[in-house]
Amino acid sequence: MVATNRFDTMFEFAPYHILFVAIGIVTILAHWLPRFVSGREPASSALLIGLGCAAFAFIPGIPAAIDPVVNPGIWERVSELCVIVGLFGVGLRIDKLRPWGLWRPTARLLFIAMPLTIIATALLGAAFAGMTLAGALLLGAVLAPTDPVLAGDVQVGRPLEGGEHPVRFALTTEAGLNDGLAFPFVYLALAIAADGTGGEVFAEWLWRDVGYRIVVGVAGGIGVGWLLGRVLFVWPTENALARTEAGVVAIAGVLLAYGVTELAEGYGFIAAFVAGIVLRRAESTHEFNSRLHSFSENIELAVTAVLLVALGAALPVLLSALNWAGAGIALALILVVRPLIGWLSLGKAMPSPRERLVVAFYGVRGVGSIYYLSYAGSHVDFIDKAQLWAIIAFTVLISTIVHGFTAGIAVERATAEAEPLAAKPNPIG
Repeated sequence: MVATNRFDTMFEFAPYHILFVAIGIVTILAHWLPRFVSGREPASSALLIGLGCAAFAFIPGIPAAIDPVVNPGIWERVSELCVIVGLFGVGLRIDKLRPWGLWRPTARLLFIAMPLTIIATALLGAAFAGMTLAGALLLGAVLAPTDPVLAGDVQVGRPLEGGEHPVRFALTTEAGLNDGLAFPFVYLALAIAADGTGGEVFAEWLWRDVGYRIVVGVAGGIGVGWLLGRVLFVWPTENALARTEAGVVAIAGVLLAYGVTELAEGYGFIAAFVAGIVLRRAESTHEFNSRLHSFSENIELAVTAVLLVALGAALPVLLSALNWAGAGIALALILVVRPLIGWLSLGKAMPSPRERLVVAFYGVRGVGSIYYLSYAGSHVDFIDKAQLWAIIAFTVLISTIVHGFTAGIAVERATAEAEPLAAKPNPIG
């Protein structure tokens, strides 16, 4: 037997450890470097993606190893966690739900703008990128919803900090609800890819994916949110959990809401957002809400940073399938389709031209789109999957640049805020 010297393995530079080093350096630089040129919280999303691309381009095999076209499963799970925690935090932020007129712009964005955006994007995919019906519909469904994770700079302030201007309220509530409401169209694309376009397919989609799953999502969020409120604030009265730093209990609760709703075949994303809103109503002025929001936000930011760095690392592989048609679709969505449809859909619900323009334009695309496409890729082998990933990756990159570096200033001017909301660490702003 030949003895093995334990020092033979010193300085082997294992790829696993190099990966940790690269993610750590990229994340620190993305949040630190902007402070040399701006007093605002850094618009770090684009930097995380760009620096991730630069760092991992020098590590052989990394882009191909994490290619979501080939390995969508890990992308699905990580982005899913980001969106769940993000939606719960969005629900917690909302200080007030009334007057009900505040919801008119939200309703128009959800029930007019989003379906029209799906249709318009799908038509672009079919006409200019030559996609199949299922692929084009999936493209529209994946890119239509705004993102609850990367859009913090355009949303209402943290609990008890205000910032409930109609512009911020509309963008916040849209981001909270449209992820769940876009899911029926993802399911429709999957059904068409698997079973065609028969009447039975559409009828089953209508009652199950549009009707049943939305109702179960709302019910699951209300039920678990109410239960969490009692556990944190009421039971036991003299020794409530809200007196402690037990934010982990509430995070466990939102995972419960999501998991139970998904087991019941409902939309867990809707449940996560609704659970946050209902929990906040249990004791809407309690300082524990701020601590809980900070706890959930830190989890969200950490996981999101890793996901965006990974997206940057995978960009060389993903963008190799991008052509001029795909790039044109992404730019058209961000610069023309969403702003135009959003503007027309809002109508008199938001009479101020500046406010309407800001709400229409700042439909950030991000982690939600990554989740939907990785979910679809884990369930059906789409013909257009490489092209779909290329377009989605390019769209997220452009959105983080265009929206990330301008959103804070534009929203502050539209809302006539004298100064930014209390500084908050946020991926895009």
